[in-house]
Amino acid sequence: VQLQAFGGGLVQTGGSLRLSCAASGVIFSISTTGWYRQAPGRQRELVATISSGGIRENYADSVKGRFTISRDNAKNTVYLQMNGLKPEDTAVYYCYLRPPYGGDDYWGQGTLVTVSS
Repeated sequence: VQLQAFGGGLVQTGGSLRLSCAASGVIFSISTTGWYRQAPGRQRELVATISSGGIRENYADSVKGRFTISRDNAKNTVYLQMNGLKPEDTAVYYCYLRPPYGGDDYWGQGTLVTVSS
């Protein structure tokens, strides 16, 4: 399984970005997936997750009401729509996939989001 993240960039405070993460392999549709982020000098933190069928979503308190996670199992892709961006959202964003049979998570390479004040 390989994950490829896209969509990062530089945006002003209050702006929007949409991240995408495309997965290879056949287990995407049966796996929980989501996004983490890591800001400079800080630990990686969970941003949002979505269940395999897209029914259950979870968000970090810091992004609730601003970010929306979604997935398209036909395209093996998970998205993160980020609105109302703040400088504190600046980080490298990583997508991940958690297989239902256990074992290690799969990770994408990360995409940098920079929010200027």
